[in-house]
Amino acid sequence: MTLYYRDLVCLACLILGAVSSANAYRPVVVMHGILSSYDYMTDMVQFIQKAHPGTEVLNVNAYNYAKSVLPMWDQVNGVQAKIQSFVKSAPDGVHMICYSQGGLICRGILESFPTNIHTFVSLSSPQAGQYGVTEYLKYLFPNCTKEHLYLVFYTDAGQHISVGGYWNDPYHQELYDQYGEFLPILNNGSNPAFKSNFLKVQRLVLIGGPDDGVITPWESSQFGFYDVNSENVSPMSSQDFYLKDSFGLRSLEASDKITSYTVPGVQHLDWPSNQDVFNKYIEPWLD
Repeated sequence: MTLYYRDLVCLACLILGAVSSANAYRPVVVMHGILSSYDYMTDMVQFIQKAHPGTEVLNVNAYNYAKSVLPMWDQVNGVQAKIQSFVKSAPDGVHMICYSQGGLICRGILESFPTNIHTFVSLSSPQAGQYGVTEYLKYLFPNCTKEHLYLVFYTDAGQHISVGGYWNDPYHQELYDQYGEFLPILNNGSNPAFKSNFLKVQRLVLIGGPDDGVITPWESSQFGFYDVNSENVSPMSSQDFYLKDSFGLRSLEASDKITSYTVPGVQHLDWPSNQDVFNKYIEPWLD
């Protein structure tokens, strides 16, 4: 009889263990945007923990407010140091939800470090660059227009401002390539390790919309951008970095690992706190 009950206890433990494993969710890293802080992502953290109780979430408390305009590579290296142990503790991988400029910081981590990121959610992030003066740029440069900001950003000093690292002026592409120390490096395939690292991601989710009002053009959130010497927008599939597969974007799409969502009616500041956006476009990928 004792042996019988012992067998039952062992069987119950195995079942409970299997159920526990089935209900375990991958940890999530959350990263804020420019001129903001980790507090701004509180709603997103709460959405995750309510939908998937018990999920470990690391809301990155780094490069808040004024420090968010520090050089992009400084932020990439600093955020990587912040999340390294958290990511390493999850052998099955983690998810990343990265908003606005934070999406470029996270992409920099994905390309420049061999991490085990399972799903990368890029939430209204200028992945193909920015060419538009919106409120936050007016705050930084109140007297500049987009036509003249290349004079600021395409200099050695200008590259020490985060936005300068991804300012993509379609009318001054030679200067963009010459001075750009961040986005051109991510895009051009000059470092083969960047491509092999990027291709480790299992799912890339690109979220943006026409009413964003900050990301310019808004299609940049899905790797679309202006044509050279024009403000006609071409999609991701027409971009040089896609056609050359310079960092693996075309390979990811060929493997059916890219999902894009175009969501109207959401302004830029509202993405992280929009419950509907989370429910429909983010939560389904957080297994």
